Formats: sequence, C-alpha cells, structure tokens
Amino acid sequence: PIVKEWQERPLEEVYAVVFMDAIHYHVRSEGRIVKRAVYIALGIDMSGKKDVLGMYVGENESAKFWLSIMNGLKNRGVEDILIACVDGLNGFPQAIEAVYPKTEIQQCIIHQIRNSTKFVSYKDIKKLMADLKLVYAAPTEETALNELELFKDKWDSKYPKIYKSWNDNWATLSTYFKYPEAVRRLIYTTNAIEGFNRQLRKVTKSKTVFPSDDSLLKMLYLATMDITKKWTGHRQDWGQIHSQLEIYFEERLAGRNL
Repeated sequence: PIVKEWQERPLEEVYAVVFMDAIHYHVRSEGRIVKRAVYIALGIDMSGKKDVLGMYVGENESAKFWLSIMNGLKNRGVEDILIACVDGLNGFPQAIEAVYPKTEIQQCIIHQIRNSTKFVSYKDIKKLMADLKLVYAAPTEETALNELELFKDKWDSKYPKIYKSWNDNWATLSTYFKYPEAVRRLIYTTNAIEGFNRQLRKVTKSKTVFPSDDSLLKMLYLATMDITKKWTGHRQDWGQIHSQLEIYFEERLAGRNL
C-alpha cells in the first residue's frame, strides 16, 4: 500500500525536464523466469529539484504502455513538461505527443553513440568517434549537419548503418542545438537517470531473480527512498538554466505560479 500511495502521489504542475529510461530484471512468473523492464521517470522541477516521479514494471516497451504512464502523470497533476529526454524508446515520442503535444523531445546522444558504434572494428573506433564528435559537439545544427555529411562520405562504404541511424533520428537527436550551453549539458544525455540506475543496480545486484513483480517494485521503492534522501538542493548552474528556460518557454510558463 505504501508503494501504491507513493506511485499515485500528486506531482508538480510543470517539470523543466523529465528523463525516461528502463532498467531490466529477471522475475519468476508462473514457474518461468522472465525478463521485466522497469521504466523510471525522473523529473527536474522548475526550482531545479530532482525527484523520481514513478517506476513502472512492464513486459515490453510499447507506445500503449508509455501512453498509460503519460496519462498517469497527467492525472497526478502534471500540466506540462518542457523537455523530455529519452533513449531511443519505441513509441515514446508518439505517446508523449498524445498527452503533452508541446513537449520537446531530446533523444539521448550517449545512447545513440553507443548503439551506432556497437559493431565498429577496434582499429577504426578512435578515428570514427572523433569524426562523430564533430557532429554532436558542433556549435550549431547547421555545422552538425555538414559534419554528418562529411562523416557519411568518409565512413558510409564501411559502416552504412551509422549515418542512416543518425539521419533517420535527427529530428529528436538535434533538439538541444536550439539551446545555450547550460541547457544543452542538462538535456543531451540521460546521465541524470543513468546515475540513479547505477545506484539501484548496486542495491539489487545480490538478487539475480525476484519472486514476483511486487517484490521487485518493493525493493526498488526502498532503494529509491534511500538514494533520494541524499538529494539536496538543485544543480549549481540552475539559476542560469532557469532564466534561459523562462525565455525559451515564455508562453507556456506565462501565468503559472512558478
């Protein structure tokens, strides 16, 4: 009941950024051992405070599942999310759009790099990563697109999938180019949530299989309470980020008591 109450507690009206990620565990179900994904939503509110908004045990990533999570946040009082930062989760942008049509979506650059360089030969990896860095660390989107074309000319014959993946996902990979440095650093990676996931793994590593979904959720809830107790205050550069967000999202923040 305590976990349920926590899952349904009221939330803030507006979140500056919400990070979404999944962490996987093995659970016993009807005599079989199955893999479960636990989806975690971590929010940073307008005062710069970090909070775990919810944890959800699901069988697979689907737009329908994400839609139920988004509707759940809405029902708990979240009126608007300025920016959502996700890894390349299936169906996620559509689900967000259905509930929060104005939310900007940033796909995690670190996940994208990891996924697209998985099969690169170790002889090429250093050079290829340096060329890729010219894309994602570019000062403007225009420069980034030019670098991406140069990357294609150089590497496409050997690794055609990399350019294709970046090009196909560019709309959600390039969101952060609109913003100044402080906001970019905050959103271009799901680092904030990955650090949290690492701490959860530390707590749960002695358990290879959980007897049920409920026991998994209970352990993660207790670990979360423990981890979040140590979260105090907000990011050092929050003042700067906040004033930038106020300008960028002036219309959406107007009239809200933040």
